[in-house]
Amino acid sequence: MNIAPSSMPDTNSSALAAAWRQSLAAAGPDAAQVLASLADDHAAALAAHFYKVMMNDARASRSMSHDQVRVRLQPAMQRWVRDLLQADDGNVEQLIANQRVIGDVHARVGIPVDLVTRGTRVLKQRLFQLIGEQAGHGETAHTAIASLTASFDIALEGMTLAYSNARERSSRTDAAYRLFSLVQNVSTERERQRALLLDWENTLLYALAAQADLSSFKSLARSEFGLWFNHKGIPSFGESSETVQISSLIREVDQLLQHTLQQDSAPAERSIQLQEVRSKVSQVRTLLGMLFERIGELDAGCDALTNLLNRRFLPTVLRREIELAEKSSGSFGVLLLDLDHFKTINDEHGHEAGDRALQHVAGILSQFTRGSDYVFRYGGEEFVVVLVAVDERQALVIADGLCRRIAETPVTLADGQLLAVSASIGVALYDGHPDYERVMARADAAMYQAKKQGRNRIVLGHDTLPDAPGRAALRRD
Repeated sequence: MNIAPSSMPDTNSSALAAAWRQSLAAAGPDAAQVLASLADDHAAALAAHFYKVMMNDARASRSMSHDQVRVRLQPAMQRWVRDLLQADDGNVEQLIANQRVIGDVHARVGIPVDLVTRGTRVLKQRLFQLIGEQAGHGETAHTAIASLTASFDIALEGMTLAYSNARERSSRTDAAYRLFSLVQNVSTERERQRALLLDWENTLLYALAAQADLSSFKSLARSEFGLWFNHKGIPSFGESSETVQISSLIREVDQLLQHTLQQDSAPAERSIQLQEVRSKVSQVRTLLGMLFERIGELDAGCDALTNLLNRRFLPTVLRREIELAEKSSGSFGVLLLDLDHFKTINDEHGHEAGDRALQHVAGILSQFTRGSDYVFRYGGEEFVVVLVAVDERQALVIADGLCRRIAETPVTLADGQLLAVSASIGVALYDGHPDYERVMARADAAMYQAKKQGRNRIVLGHDTLPDAPGRAALRRD
């Protein structure tokens, strides 16, 4: 899995490089020396100043924590400032490429572009002061200020262009995601969710009839239906008055369970309260039916062979799960699976056998994950499973179960022969970083370790694992 920067037209890169070289040449060696000395003496303080200003904005504090700023972002910002102040004719292309990567990361994380422009404006003002203190107000200082302004503006232009391109791609994918709706078979999914909702309601009725303690009863929001609706239903249907109403009704039902039905009350009063719960659940069913009626049977987001989700929707799903995890102080997990010895299967049994193996594993993944989880054909013999609302222990239990089921369930080939298959699985948990590529990188590194350790096993990813071959190391930003 490679992480590539967004594709920026060569004409744009060339124009930025030419403009940057021109400004550096016009500045001359004396101005360059002034800027280089500022890089050596003040880069750390400037980086700290940048994030002090940015973290005063509530939007920034939602996207990043103070620990992330101190450990990861501030050192990266320090390098960025030093690189720009020490720019020369020989490293202009690399600097422009770096701005493209930074713009992509900002788009993935969702940092508003105006916060970045505000931060660079503040940095320039501080640097102007430092230039005056060091070089006075003569010709060299004015030339250094002009060169500094050009470098910052060109870097920001390259960054913003990459940011805009990435956001535009994300918007198109998000729109396609809603149209596709993640529901490959509308009628089957509609009946399944109605059944899950009815099952939850009946379980509640039985518990009340038996006068059971409801303190451990699973809330509607945490039920199979509730998890599906929050993690998959809302992004599938799109934000609408119906989805807002359903979310509100779920909260109202859970409030009744928590505050009203738990109390010791007279049977008649309890019956009235129960009818109120059932009325709200009935409204949820009605609204859900209306939403399903609007969905078309689209297959544009399906992998043709396995009928799983296409990988192009993975960023949309991961961004959504990061948003939900931040709101609830929760977590989610990513499983990256790779079929073992897949090339040997194709070489010894033919590509039809390989296709059967992929379809077989896809069926296991779909059958033995929850309806609220996501299963993707990632490419070749790789699959990705996004496990919603899980902690580390739950993710490992699910991953271990999938690994064992794949190994214990052979594939039936066209001639009736049974073919044993297995998978190596990397497991990674969301760790609070707003860039979804971080969790994917850890899952990739863990999957590679599972291969190295003998295959047919699971490995939990962490930051100390070496990067998987073929994946560019993520910058510490």
